[in-house]
Amino acid sequence: MRKLDPSGSILITGGGGFIGGWMVHEAIKRGFSSIRSVDIKPFDEWYQVHAGAENLIGDLRNPDDCRKAVHGINYVINLAADMGGMGYIEAHRARCMISVLINTNLLCAAKEAGAVRFFYASSACVYNVAKQRDADVTPLKEEDAYPAMPEDGYGWEKLFSERMCRHFREDFGVQTRVARYHNVYGPHGTWFGGREKAPAALCRKVAEAKLSGKHEIEIWGDGGQTRTFMYIDDCVFGTLMLTASDFADPVNIGSAELVTLNQLVDTLESIAGITLRRKYILDAPKGVRGRSSDNTLIQKAFGWEPKISLQEGLEKTYRWIYDQVVAGSQLPKVAKA
Repeated sequence: MRKLDPSGSILITGGGGFIGGWMVHEAIKRGFSSIRSVDIKPFDEWYQVHAGAENLIGDLRNPDDCRKAVHGINYVINLAADMGGMGYIEAHRARCMISVLINTNLLCAAKEAGAVRFFYASSACVYNVAKQRDADVTPLKEEDAYPAMPEDGYGWEKLFSERMCRHFREDFGVQTRVARYHNVYGPHGTWFGGREKAPAALCRKVAEAKLSGKHEIEIWGDGGQTRTFMYIDDCVFGTLMLTASDFADPVNIGSAELVTLNQLVDTLESIAGITLRRKYILDAPKGVRGRSSDNTLIQKAFGWEPKISLQEGLEKTYRWIYDQVVAGSQLPKVAKA
């Protein structure tokens, strides 16, 4: 399997965020000698700060900041976006769509700089919502993004940016690669404050219930919504594999292990060793009824798909979030490497 040359320089945008922090960690592990990590947040809000990288604060909605970020770079891994869980993206559609400036300006900068590869992190939110109205959902194939009817706001931004990548490749020769992530979770990510996604939010709620002795949990919706959840290690591996390859079309990177939210809570109860009374908030943001990743294409192209089980991934994620709750953290202390 082809790999990126560690003697080349790599830019990871959103490097202070969840996926970005782990991507920098992996780039260091793979021996990249020149790693640049850029995020809009101040350093004390980064989830991981790595001494083995050049860490910069920049607003990549600004073309000048994009040029500075991409200068001298061979590989661009664009993970930067204004996003969060369903509660956040449904309440901030315009803010999510403004992220189109990040990818557009980065593509222009990459074209000018002659970058060798450009990876764009898209999302399963690009898929036609009409195909996701049943909990017993048919797994989504890549072609199911069209005819277009994505999640309003965030999904449209992702789908538009995918097309931008395609046309920069066709018109300007920028070697773009696009992955559609399906619900990435793991330690060192957002777990409170409104931007957290379902696994992190439920880990926090279970930890709080255990520590408080009030064995009750609120669940958005009726708990019958179905999803697949991908552990961060699989996400990072699949991203770098795709970026190094000659495969140019968008591809799913997601687990095929479909569960309901109730089953997700069942697993967390088992991990925490408690049983919780469940209070269902039926008028809370719920997103689509069912969503699952069809991995036929990635298996055919790469002989690989995400492999880490939900049980294994949740055990690691719950332990980390439990420790944050015990410590009374309002923001996790940055991990340094």
